[in-house]
Amino acid sequence: MPVTDIASRTYDHSFRLDPIIRSLLDTDFYKLLMLQMILALYGDQQVTFSMINRSRHVRLGDIIDESELRAQLDHARTLRFSKKELIWLAGNTFYGRTLMFSAEFLRWLTGFQLPEYELRKLDGQYELHFHGNWTHTSMWEIPALAIVNELRSRAAVKGRGRFELDVLYARAKAKLWSKVERLRRLEGLVLSDFGTRRRHGFLWQRWCVEALKEGLGERFIGTSNVLLAMDSDLEAIGTNAHELPMVAAALAANDAELRAAPYRILEQWSRIYGGNLLIALPDAFGTHAFLRDAPEWVADWTGFRPDSAPPIPGGEEIMKWWKEKGVDPREKLLVFSDGMDVGSIEDTFHHFNGRVRTSFGWGTNLTNDFVGCPVDGSRILDPISLVCKVTSVDGRPAVKLSDNPEKATGQGAEIERYLRVFGNQGRVPSAVRV
Repeated sequence: MPVTDIASRTYDHSFRLDPIIRSLLDTDFYKLLMLQMILALYGDQQVTFSMINRSRHVRLGDIIDESELRAQLDHARTLRFSKKELIWLAGNTFYGRTLMFSAEFLRWLTGFQLPEYELRKLDGQYELHFHGNWTHTSMWEIPALAIVNELRSRAAVKGRGRFELDVLYARAKAKLWSKVERLRRLEGLVLSDFGTRRRHGFLWQRWCVEALKEGLGERFIGTSNVLLAMDSDLEAIGTNAHELPMVAAALAANDAELRAAPYRILEQWSRIYGGNLLIALPDAFGTHAFLRDAPEWVADWTGFRPDSAPPIPGGEEIMKWWKEKGVDPREKLLVFSDGMDVGSIEDTFHHFNGRVRTSFGWGTNLTNDFVGCPVDGSRILDPISLVCKVTSVDGRPAVKLSDNPEKATGQGAEIERYLRVFGNQGRVPSAVRV
């Protein structure tokens, strides 16, 4: 794939020739995996997703032009899966498995279209909601976040001269390459790109992926971005996300069903994928509660993705639980992906090396680290913490507790109810940066 001169593209066209979302495959792989399960088991559920800016000091409504935002959202709604893309999904091998997606599911994708959206501006922020069938609203999460993040980037570089842009991107490239050189020293490292949702831009993410592919070789195992995986001949990486237990919990009829919801969804996942893709995400309602109440069979799963706890304490808690279940952690896998950067990857790798298998998903700090790169010394390109979460299911409020209370989402009364059911043990507040 030819390397794009990003600075010239930015200067000459002001990004106007580059729609932010070019394909419905420009999303994370776990979205398609979850969508196949949602279609099979939850096709009638009405689910609302809402964008939440955790970095409230950044007034996105004052930075991003509303007409440009609507134009990009509207463009995404015109996209359909192409014949080439569906053939690739049908014929490619994912995680060593052929026919990951059923013929019925692929036929359904031929008519897929992103649903309508609800957008308004309030107090310097955008309120962006997606209402409708879970089968459709789920697919807005990644493109919506990518659109808002890239529009913020475009606004930040608008009007800058050619040489200033050259320096900006040269500094960002050098910064990334210095990280690559450090990661090269980690013998046995397993790393993938998880940076789609909060990337600086599509072209920049593609450059980062190509840089990792060349710089890390076999240490770089793939990308969560399905389009880049297809175009760059890489593995598509991903399993499932918080929305599955969040929806299952919102549908619970009583506290007992609520407590069992995270495990019911894992049983369904295992049945859909025939005992493959067995990586559990334990922190939707707190890792301590998840491990405390987990059925014995959860210990037989391949591994965990500790997401919102600090990586080393979070990993240690899971390893302790495995040992209590009579399981050798060296046979298991921990996938670390929350806010990771080169320093935390190095520290976590060295801490667990030889004690458990590890893999790292490198996200925002890979695809959107321009800190210190603008020539004027501004912080205008520093990444922000922007998420798109389930907020209601069939009219019922949805909740995520998280190991970090600063990442909790949901209505106050419902959060209190969930805390009563799951407990508050092990939840430690910490600043959310990305």
